[in-house]
Amino acid sequence: MAANVQDTIMLFGDSLTEMGSEAGGIVQRLSAVYKRKLDVLNRGFSGYNTRWAIPVLEQILAKKSEQANLPAVRLLTIWFGANDAAVPETHRQHIPLAYYTDNLTKLIRLVKDPSSAHYSPDTKIVVITPPPVNTEQWAEKKATMDPPDNQLDRSFEATKAYARAAKEVAAREGVEVVDAWTVLWKAAGEVEGQLSQFMSDGLHLNENGYEILYNELISVISTKLPELHYEKLNDVFVSYRDIDYANPDPSLQKRKA
Repeated sequence: MAANVQDTIMLFGDSLTEMGSEAGGIVQRLSAVYKRKLDVLNRGFSGYNTRWAIPVLEQILAKKSEQANLPAVRLLTIWFGANDAAVPETHRQHIPLAYYTDNLTKLIRLVKDPSSAHYSPDTKIVVITPPPVNTEQWAEKKATMDPPDNQLDRSFEATKAYARAAKEVAAREGVEVVDAWTVLWKAAGEVEGQLSQFMSDGLHLNENGYEILYNELISVISTKLPELHYEKLNDVFVSYRDIDYANPDPSLQKRKA
């Protein structure tokens, strides 16, 4: 079996990732700058928590025996916590903080642990923390549901704790982190009500929020993983200007990004 053309960036997460393919989203922005270099794959699953994510990632990732015939995942982002942090009394998505930490560690080690069937030493991992929650905006959103839901199932402080835990796991496992919680909180002037500038409903990001997240991710790539910055990568196939018109086939051979 021949290898596919381009290696990939895989974004794995919950609805914050899934919705990133919409106009101005993180997936759309990455696809624009990595075109012809790396394929950007959206593997976001709305409503999922880290417990449900583990068996899914085991099926998404290639096993070591399969990797030679499949595009390599050069960069994997892991973005969970918004659902894990749901208020336990009102929501079945909730995962206790200690289990969230364990689950996030397992997701990372599926790739990083040499004993894992999915071990991929060349895959770089970036953990993204859950963003802050604008509870007023989220309560307004829930009140408009059919039927209305007046139970507030997210907590500002709980989500902050899960964001802090995600940073701690990333540091302990030796992978990079994008602190979405802090950059968005600072952008809002550390005022919860002002988060509405960056959120569509108090839980999910709007185009402005994704822009901040994208810029932070590119900054982390630039400083921590510079070999994966889009400006450092080749187009897999050369520009039409570099084709040898008299004998095109040799100049049209795939090259590593």
